[in-house]
Amino acid sequence: MSFISIDDFRRVDLRVAKVIEAARVEGSKKLIRLVVDLGAEKRQIIAGLAEYYKPEELLGKYVVVVTNLQPKKMMGLESQGMLLATCEKPVLLTIEKGGDEHVGERVC
Repeated sequence: MSFISIDDFRRVDLRVAKVIEAARVEGSKKLIRLVVDLGAEKRQIIAGLAEYYKPEELLGKYVVVVTNLQPKKMMGLESQGMLLATCEKPVLLTIEKGGDEHVGERVC
């Protein structure tokens, strides 16, 4: 394991978002296309969750998103962030309390 400094960590912009759209990516066994509401804006995120979640299970969830990653194309679609989840068998990091009042809020 390599360590990062607290200054490196502060550069990562983590925010609460609400999943408002979710659908499987045509032609992919692993990818789901999500649209998340960050309060001030909506973003499309492509996530490798299809083997673990059905799109309808993700709707309405409050998730933690890395918002300052460089966009990346996957299956011809631009992903504008990354959801936080465990790696081996993905389990999303979600917010249980507060819901809408925390959308767009920075996670420290």
